[in-house]
Amino acid sequence: MMKLALHWQILIGMVLGILFAFILLMTGWGKEEIILQIIPAGETVLHKIMDGTVVHEQVLTEEKIITSTKAREFVGNWIAPFGTIFIKLLKLIAVPLILASLIKGISDLKDISKFRNIGLRTIGIYIGTTTVAIILGLVLVNIIEPGNGISEETIDKLTSTYASDEGVTAKLEEATRQKESGPLKFLEDMVPDNAVAALGNNQLMLQVIFFTIFIGISMLLIGEKRARPLKDFFDSLNDVVLKMVDLIMLTAPYAVFALLANVVVSSSDPEILLALLKYAGVVVLGLFLMIVFYSILVSVFAKKNPFWFLKQLSPAQLLAFSTSSSAATLPVTMERVEEHIGVDKEVSSFVLPVGATVNMDGTSLYQGIAAVFIAQALSFDLPLTAQLTIVLTALLASIGTAAVPGAGMVMLVIVLESVGFPPDKYAIGLALIFAVDRPLDMLRTVVNITGDATVATIVAKSVDKLHDNPKAKNWDDHYDEVK
Repeated sequence: MMKLALHWQILIGMVLGILFAFILLMTGWGKEEIILQIIPAGETVLHKIMDGTVVHEQVLTEEKIITSTKAREFVGNWIAPFGTIFIKLLKLIAVPLILASLIKGISDLKDISKFRNIGLRTIGIYIGTTTVAIILGLVLVNIIEPGNGISEETIDKLTSTYASDEGVTAKLEEATRQKESGPLKFLEDMVPDNAVAALGNNQLMLQVIFFTIFIGISMLLIGEKRARPLKDFFDSLNDVVLKMVDLIMLTAPYAVFALLANVVVSSSDPEILLALLKYAGVVVLGLFLMIVFYSILVSVFAKKNPFWFLKQLSPAQLLAFSTSSSAATLPVTMERVEEHIGVDKEVSSFVLPVGATVNMDGTSLYQGIAAVFIAQALSFDLPLTAQLTIVLTALLASIGTAAVPGAGMVMLVIVLESVGFPPDKYAIGLALIFAVDRPLDMLRTVVNITGDATVATIVAKSVDKLHDNPKAKNWDDHYDEVK
């Protein structure tokens, strides 16, 4: 019996998850509301960001009733936890994978100048593709002008629904914290003062990369004989972590079922989504054109068939869509790029972790479109000079933003601030796009990890580290030895 390829299994899981959620929503469960909590007036409500940090305290002036539907509660209690466990497992192995693979990649180098070449080419290409993404977004939004079709009634409805939403409030607070930091703050943040703390926090990926590169280069400088015991340890750790990736991926089809079902039952008012369809369509068109752009780059510079390239990468793309997180998808991206596309570990172990942190082409494209869309909808003039400022600001903001769901809206506030957008209208601006942010976040994460894989493939080809016949490993390769 022929076994279905992994990308087909994941795709079937996604489709079934969406259908399951829609069936629930069409039944009485999808419409029947239940009261979860009643918060009396005078109580203080804490708004938190993803890591649990309190960013805003609000004293309620009137009673607040928090409601949900039976369908949402059922999925949240009995289905969604399986998706959450899957994401936790991927995040669990992300830091050990970076640590082991990057040290192995550097310590295998015979010539340290190769690492310098890889680093310079990586950063240069990342800056180039991100700039292309931002400019492409600005061109599309200026030609199509989606903001000019938004009625005052829709703006009022979106504002009343989302302007005071705790998600919007938390992102405004987080953006304020980032804006108040100095111009070289991202360089300062790259250097950890506690290696154990850095290794224990997935959001400090650049610190982990810095520490790991420091270890790898120091191992090279003490000579192969002295470094051999430590190198053998990390080589073995790398093999173990990659086997963990294979085992975790066995559950991927079931996990994406849970993740997509939760997204659908938690979605916003369909009428609001339809009102923002033109804006969402511009973003989706831009993201699609970026995939076309990557395909051209792979064909021209890596001499690979772009359809073959996308097929090999598809499981990672589908997971990126389901999780909305480049960081969570990183272990799978590395496995697909190394074992299926043929990029040598010397290249992938540096290019991909760095890309997951600093290269956000899909998010940067969205910055340009969202900023101009908000300006169009609220009749705020954005001349050419202001739009050039958006290019520079979005490029710099993408470097220091965490690779987690919702980070794009934090970047957007920084971009709006750079062009002089009225601060009292930030909440209204975010409210305009908040309803469709999650599905667009899922799509732009696909573009982010595709960009990372494209750059890794091009850099590998340029330093003669792209193998023609990669051998993929399976979870049961050595099972006969232990069963």
